Amino acid sequence: MIGESAILPENGMRADSRKIVVVTAGLSQPSSTRLLADRLAQATVNRLADDGVTADVQVIELRDLAHDITNNLITGFAPPKLEAAIEQVTASDAAIFVTPIFTTSYSGLFKSFIDVLDPDAITGLPVLLGATGGTERHSLALEYAMRPLFSYLHAVVAPTTVYAASSDWGSTGDAWGDAAGGGLPERIDRAARELAALARTSDRSLRVRDPFALPAGFSPVGGFGAQ
Repeated sequence: MIGESAILPENGMRADSRKIVVVTAGLSQPSSTRLLADRLAQATVNRLADDGVTADVQVIELRDLAHDITNNLITGFAPPKLEAAIEQVTASDAAIFVTPIFTTSYSGLFKSFIDVLDPDAITGLPVLLGATGGTERHSLALEYAMRPLFSYLHAVVAPTTVYAASSDWGSTGDAWGDAAGGGLPERIDRAARELAALARTSDRSLRVRDPFALPAGFSPVGGFGAQ
């Protein structure tokens, strides 16, 4: 699944390997949020493999970075482990973000991680969004909370989002399928197909970034400098 030699596709696209980062905000171990993230990632890898494209998948468990994220919010400096996670997201060709839904929206830990990213870190990044919750009534949080957040950050969000309620796990794929456009396996496959299509044309991991570049609009004399 990971680390296989690249095969140039017949369509002549650049390389045959993509970096995919998976960000999961589950709090428990084992976590249904991580389970959904793993299934989305595997389905995406399978779809890319169908086109002769391999995938280097890296998973970021925000649970393990909770203290570092808080310290960054307070001090403005990212500890090494968090800095490495941020770099993984920034340098990826595509990303999968999955969060549990608390009080009708994404978790505080998930949002805090997004807050420590540079505002331009995921511009143009193909993104697949997923969420988990106890009841299907919270499935629309993906559309009214998560999609606007990533659209604001100028990510390229796959049309299909995937929500998994408790009743979805172990189902035959028919649970609340008609209203949601298919059972969980079908939604995962459709979303993975869309992300794979976006990832195939992504060249983000090949871009050379200057780690010392100043943010756009930066002025060494402050906001009241000479015109």
